[in-house]
Order: sequence, then structure tokens, then C-alpha cells
Amino acid sequence: MLLTVKELAEQLHIKPATLYAWAAQEKIPCLKIHGVVRFEREAITDWLRTFVVNRRDQRVMLGRPRATGESVDALIARAQRAVYTSRRGNQTNSEPE
Repeated sequence: MLLTVKELAEQLHIKPATLYAWAAQEKIPCLKIHGVVRFEREAITDWLRTFVVNRRDQRVMLGRPRATGESVDALIARAQRAVYTSRRGNQTNSEPE
């Protein structure tokens, strides 16, 4: 049996608009029947299984691995530098003028 957007949104506790966006971006398996979006239970169950939490090291594996090779720690450090730098008035050099 196929699920409607409303039914799946309720099950996943997300807004229907989010499901429509994911379907348009092909982030979630769906069927489009004459422009109407529907979801197969089995396909959604399989899709949800791709979001695995490895309890041993508490890393969250979401979807496909990124090809950039950049670690999460490096991404966090870069984001922190960007935030902290912008709060100080975009000063990248700590030397007084």
C-alpha cells in the first residue's frame, strides 16, 4: 500500500512541505503518479535504514559518504574560525594596528 505525503509526514514527525522538497530533490524514494507524490512503505523502511548510528564511536552515518575526505573535526574547526572571526569584525590578524 502506498503512503500519502500527509501520512508519511505524520509518521516521520516532519512537515509535509519538507517531504515535497525532498521528493523534488530526489532525497527520498517516492513515486509520482500523474503529479501526485506517494511513498512505498518498503522503500521508506530501506531508506530509513541508511541512517545508521554506530554506537561504538557515536558517529552518525547519514546517506552516502562525502567524497571530499574532509573530517568532521576539520569542518567544525573551520566553521568555528569563520564564526569567531566574523564576530571580531572580520579580523584575521591578531596583531594590533
